[in-house]
Amino acid sequence: MRSAYHPPVKRSVTIAGHPTSISLEPLFWDALEAAAERLTLPVNALVARIDVERMTADDPPNLTSAIRQWLWRNRESGQCPDRP
Repeated sequence: MRSAYHPPVKRSVTIAGHPTSISLEPLFWDALEAAAERLTLPVNALVARIDVERMTADDPPNLTSAIRQWLWRNRESGQCPDRP
């Protein structure tokens, strides 16, 4: 059984043709992958969509924070699971 607490894991994603790295805890990677599957999108495409949405904010958060917030906001809409 996996411990409930893990340090962030860094992964590379490509947004608009540019590679970038994102550090998320495994719980959030699992939720992001499940949300992408539910939306029938590659993870890179979902991250790119979240990136575009975050840039519309008056004071955009960093991408990692935006992903966590997106996952939290969308957990009730069925776009991402309550638990990965």
